[in-house]
Amino acid sequence: QVRLAESGGRLVQPGGSLTLTCAASGFTFSDYGMRWYRKAPGKEREWLATITDDGEITNVAPSVYGRFRISRDNARRAVYLQMNDIKPEDAARYYCNGHDSWGPGTQVTVSS
Repeated sequence: QVRLAESGGRLVQPGGSLTLTCAASGFTFSDYGMRWYRKAPGKEREWLATITDDGEITNVAPSVYGRFRISRDNARRAVYLQMNDIKPEDAARYYCNGHDSWGPGTQVTVSS
């Protein structure tokens, strides 16, 4: 059974940093590209970043370019989203996607 489980979301102050983790199971993780998205109340789901199966190529959305970074560890079957200089508009539920599957998401709240 394919399963994606995000973790690491929490309350963070503006300007802070956070790393989200997505743990994958039930499929050959190293064969699949992975993606991060987010969804804020009242807004459309937003694509944030993609990483190829081998981790060699990444793409990051212009809205978060220079602040967010995607990476993966195929040995640990995990993909990460490093978030720096967090802004109030980064508050959302963050999801990983891969193998046509979604996790339940992890909540990031931004407040001073």
